[in-house]
This record gives sequence, C-alpha cells and structure tokens, in this order.
Amino acid sequence: MAAEEEADELLAAGGDLDGLLARRLSGEPLAWVTGTARFCGLDLMVHPGVYVPRWQSETLARTAARLLPGHGTAVDLGTGCGAVAAVLRAAHPGARVMATEVDPVAAACARANGVHVLEGDLDEPLPGELEGGVDVLAGVLPYVPHGAMHLLPRDSADREPLVALDGGEDGLAVVARAVSASTRWVVPGGWLLLEVGADQCPATAALFEAADYVDLQVLEDGDGDRRGVCGRLSGAGTRRD
Repeated sequence: MAAEEEADELLAAGGDLDGLLARRLSGEPLAWVTGTARFCGLDLMVHPGVYVPRWQSETLARTAARLLPGHGTAVDLGTGCGAVAAVLRAAHPGARVMATEVDPVAAACARANGVHVLEGDLDEPLPGELEGGVDVLAGVLPYVPHGAMHLLPRDSADREPLVALDGGEDGLAVVARAVSASTRWVVPGGWLLLEVGADQCPATAALFEAADYVDLQVLEDGDGDRRGVCGRLSGAGTRRD
C-alpha cells in the first residue's frame, strides 16, 4: 500500500493520530493500528495479534462464493479474522457457513466479525454431522517455507503470528494435511480451495489429484499471479438448492 493510502487510513481511523503513527512506525501492521481491513468490499475488524487478510486472497474467497450453492454448506479452515467465511456468508445468507481456528485470539476476532467459529486444529473441531456434506471447503493456511520466513515484510515476520505463516520445511506441511483430511468432509462433486505460493501450485495440484480431485484450476489474483488451487472431488454433482 502506498504511503499516501496508509496516511488516509490513519486519518480515517480518528483518535490520537500521533499515537497511531507511532504504532505504525514501530512495525505494527496497519490493520492492527486502524482496527480494520477491507476484504472483498467488507470492512472486517482485525484485532492486534491476528493475521491480516491480504487482497491477494480475494480471488479464493470470491471463487468459493461462486461455487457455494445458495443453501449449501461451507467451511473455512484456519479462518483468522474470518475473512473468507464472512465473504461466503455475505454472498449466501441462506447457506450454512462455519469456520475453524486454532488460535483463540483469532477465533475471538472472527466471532466479532459475525463468523461461527469452532476452535481447534484444521478439521479437528468439525462436528461429525458434516461428514460428506460440505459443498465448499476453503482455507488460507500457512504456506511460507520455514527457511523463507526472513524474506517476509518486517510487519509480517516480526509481528504476525507464526502459526498463520510458517508452513514447515517446504511450506506445504499444513496444506498437505488439509488436502488429506478434506475427503472426509467434502461431498462428492464439492470443492476444495487452498491458497499457496505461485511456485507451490504444481506440488499442490499433485496433492489434489492424489486425493481424487478433478477439474483442477489454478487461482490467479488481480495482477495475474498464481495464488492457489481449487478442485472438485470426484463423484456425483454437488448439492443444489
């Protein structure tokens, strides 16, 4: 974000401008300082200590919303502040949308944004009644390779929670677990969407294929950069209204 845009956001936040500016200059993410982030046209609360949703994730959220039936069921794994789940809920008020989150601070923030959150790791807290009945399973999970963490912008590397960023040695440790677990929950014909880095898309697509996902697509952001993979679980068509 350009300096002028950041200044406008700080001014719009009101309050002690000098204090807000000092917090930003100390390295706090802008969304923590202002308390909000805009995502897919929604203004979401972002509490200090919570991963800040990126505009690059908007393609995943909008694609998930497009694939979700109006009265279907969706789950957002590792929801953070609840960004993807909030987009799904806004697009389909009649759908059942829930989320999971391992970090209690982030879970509380997502609840403040009106998201139904179950606390626990990935799919662990989901109720058994959802087995084989989820039309859309999505996640912006940690995918930064451990050895590349130092390359992140300072406000991310120094301040944002590691649990939301560090994806292990190759960056795909959590993503691989999510793909493996997904087949328990996704209805045949339903969709899985996961964000990863551009160079991780081929390996992620291979994970999808091994789990019997078809019709694979690489998700691109508004700049044309590859940002994730989505696929349909082999089987009958997804439930419709």
